[in-house]
Amino acid sequence: MIEAAKKIEILINNIEKVVVGKEETIKFLIVGLLTNGHILIEDVPGLGKTMLSLALSKSIGGAFKRIQFTPDLLPSDVTGGYIYNPKIGEFEIKKGPVFTNILLADELNRTTPRTQSSLLECMQEHRVTLEGKTFPLEAPFIVIATQNPIEFQGTYPLPEAQMDRFLMKIDIGYLPVEEEIKVIRNQKEIHPIETLEPVLSLEEVRELQKAAKQVEISEKILNYIVRLVSRTRQMEDVKVGASPRASISFMHSARAWAMLEGRDYVIPDDVFHLAFPILRHRLIIKPKASASGTTPKKIIRDLLNKVSVS
Repeated sequence: MIEAAKKIEILINNIEKVVVGKEETIKFLIVGLLTNGHILIEDVPGLGKTMLSLALSKSIGGAFKRIQFTPDLLPSDVTGGYIYNPKIGEFEIKKGPVFTNILLADELNRTTPRTQSSLLECMQEHRVTLEGKTFPLEAPFIVIATQNPIEFQGTYPLPEAQMDRFLMKIDIGYLPVEEEIKVIRNQKEIHPIETLEPVLSLEEVRELQKAAKQVEISEKILNYIVRLVSRTRQMEDVKVGASPRASISFMHSARAWAMLEGRDYVIPDDVFHLAFPILRHRLIIKPKASASGTTPKKIIRDLLNKVSVS
């Protein structure tokens, strides 16, 4: 695990050449990479969501595709389809941008539910079905989706079934003044992303993914995770709590986080650290509670205080 942690540290340092002062956000993204889990980034424009995704793909030498979601986008623009080739008189498969390693789904909530649903199969089963034929997506494969939290006109809120398929929901946030100065200084002549080189191969990433599955997680921790998740379904202010998929996300993420920290076993602090990004988008607060100021963050904080590890 020490060797794996060293490789991950090299990966983090490489991404930080482009994305400055956001180590925790980068770590959450790497947890998604190690678990083939998808990440939803909700934040205002201009904070580096695209650069973060591109820096990750460049750092692992992976394929990167970006889809700018708009209301007129069709499912076939995402997944691809069969197109008639007049030269040979037959239909040929044209694979869409979803056939990649890192897929940036920019402003996912700006497209219609029909097009949003085109990502459901590839996010859950890591495969795409076109005209009855199934095509697997090669690991690593993660979707990094973005949405703007302050602009709702012309948007289509993601349904609960799709939100639940995201491993985590994270934000980036503004930089401190001194860090923002550093960002500007780094871009005086050329953007750092243009000179970023891979530090890991795709094969090394797949080996890290296998190693994460070998991290020990005790029955006590598993029991703690399930009690946390199931408690969300019993809380008075919560209309819909987290699903069993959240428990599975917790398990995989906690093992990846432990490996990232250089351990081959999970401790309760790993679960505690991941609770907010894993649960925040899976909780639907009752309207009355929401109107009185109850937020997912408050619910999760209360949850962690009430549910003991033992």
